[in-house]
Amino acid sequence: MPDSVNLVKVFSATKFRHRDALGERVTTWIGAHPGIRIRKAVVSLTSGGKFHCLSIVLLCDEQPDRA
Repeated sequence: MPDSVNLVKVFSATKFRHRDALGERVTTWIGAHPGIRIRKAVVSLTSGGKFHCLSIVLLCDEQPDRA
């Protein structure tokens, strides 16, 4: 089993309705990729003037024997 990150998946959204659904997008992606092990998740919110960007970054490793 690999001990290092070999896959990074980034989800981001700036519009409210997209930010509101971002968690569901992440959950759907995880369910569709059973051979992926999430090693760390980083969530950040950045703001500038009129816009707010929510980002979820998954640091993962692929486990090809389970894919």
